[in-house]
Amino acid sequence: MKMLVALCVMVVVAVAAVGVGGAQAQGLEAGDMAPPFSLPGSDGKTHSLSDYTGRTVVLAWFPKAFTGG
Repeated sequence: MKMLVALCVMVVVAVAAVGVGGAQAQGLEAGDMAPPFSLPGSDGKTHSLSDYTGRTVVLAWFPKAFTGG
């Protein structure tokens, strides 16, 4: 359950931070399903949440070096 809550929090932050596809960040409560989204990975591929159905997903991101962000 803690993992699901952490995932939901990370999804909200990720969607708000990158504005995926122009989507507006929406409020999620603990236990809510994450909205569908896609994000670019450090491997150069685009990863969609739907690609990982049934698996635990943890989002971690870092600003590129020397970008000030």
